[in-house]
Amino acid sequence: MIVCRVETEPAYDVVVAAGLLSRAEEVLPAAAAPGRVVVISDENVAPLHLPALRESFKAHEADVTEVVLPAGEEQKTLARAEELYGVLYERRMTRHDTVVALGGGVIGDLAGFVAATYLRGVGLVQVPTTLLAQVDASVGGKVAVDFRAGKNHVGTFYQPRAVMADVDTLTTLPAVERRNGAAEVVKYAFLMGDEMLFPVEAALERAPTSGERDPVGLCDERIIAACVGYKAAIVAADEREERGDRQLLNLGHTVGHAIEAAGGFRRHSHGEAVGLGLAAALWLSRRCTGLPATEAERGERLLDAVGAPRRLEGVDPDLVVDMVSRDKKATAGEVPFVLLEALGRPVRGIRVGPGLLAEVVAWLRDR
Repeated sequence: MIVCRVETEPAYDVVVAAGLLSRAEEVLPAAAAPGRVVVISDENVAPLHLPALRESFKAHEADVTEVVLPAGEEQKTLARAEELYGVLYERRMTRHDTVVALGGGVIGDLAGFVAATYLRGVGLVQVPTTLLAQVDASVGGKVAVDFRAGKNHVGTFYQPRAVMADVDTLTTLPAVERRNGAAEVVKYAFLMGDEMLFPVEAALERAPTSGERDPVGLCDERIIAACVGYKAAIVAADEREERGDRQLLNLGHTVGHAIEAAGGFRRHSHGEAVGLGLAAALWLSRRCTGLPATEAERGERLLDAVGAPRRLEGVDPDLVVDMVSRDKKATAGEVPFVLLEALGRPVRGIRVGPGLLAEVVAWLRDR
């Protein structure tokens, strides 16, 4: 069991371990007093993991209600949040009770947003079941729903009482979901440099080479905990994005989020879009911040190794450029990018003009 402390206000632990769902009572006493619990999950995750969590809560003498939603990004709406407010109201939830988000990033964002805004905040425990959610989305307190074409445009900062990352849940994922999460692991490798690049590259070299690429080697407690530890340090220094440090975590996400939105959140998954966004960041870093060609090539090899898409397909490049201008961090029509001087040496606040932005999106389409 690896425990990462996130020193926010309030502080909390991220516990990374195998078999954690069946012994969640080891974490729960520090996370939530016995009382009413509403577990929010989706129809993909609930049949696999809800029974084990239910038994753990019984051992904790909690009064549990379960809500199982359809799966997919399209669930992250204000309308769905309103439905969940109704569940909490009917359950007579108080600030001393707990919402548990059991699932991937969509469930974590939606359930977290509901917990943050109902009664100005009820207890929240994140139980991420995807690689993407375990290394990134469940940590740091960003919770939100989508609004119109904007990803996460309605949201807030709200820290959970605990995060329980059971790596055994990752074995139930299809390969495509592990590839989605692998894109976020690659992001952390680009940010951290050799201390993360070497173990990630080694884990991928040990993976089977036949059939579709499946980065199962990244579903490792130490790799997941290293990603969480890096993010925890950034979040502790800049919890509400007021100092600017937290912008580093957006590496690859400015173009990535635009690709997601341009495809109506259906054409590309978050991980696929981030993979393309990271490729764009390498290209821009060669031209704007002097990233050496050998390091850009190393980064592209890593993206290929985890099965990230090679080209932007099925999305209008002009719409991607327009969506970048609508990014939450845009000022005067431009978005400050996070780029790389070298792998392990990120720089933030880089302005990318519309011409260069259109050029890199065209490169993603034509490469």
